[in-house]
Amino acid sequence: MTVRQAKFQIGQIVRHRFYPFRGVIFDVDPEFANTEEWWQSIPEHIRPRKEQPFYHLLAENEETSYIAYVSEQNLLPDESGKPVGHPQVNEIFSGLEDGHYISRPGTAH
Repeated sequence: MTVRQAKFQIGQIVRHRFYPFRGVIFDVDPEFANTEEWWQSIPEHIRPRKEQPFYHLLAENEETSYIAYVSEQNLLPDESGKPVGHPQVNEIFSGLEDGHYISRPGTAH
């Protein structure tokens, strides 16, 4: 088994490569750790490989906030400089410093 280093970090703000949403990473799985049903529900032409890191995001789009589970290949760094407005951000992170959220003590994953 090949050990890979995750490209993104907890607290980093990212955006989706194809869909109009962005968010802050609050957890990382070294490879796919969701259900087969969830994976199969992704349209085949954009379905990601399972053998890569997957990220848990406090995500938002123009209409709502939610939790997203996204493959590394489908994420890009968010360069907007804007904070993430998800209502749970302050539960996990203590603040934003140089464009990166700082984990609250005792909440690190």
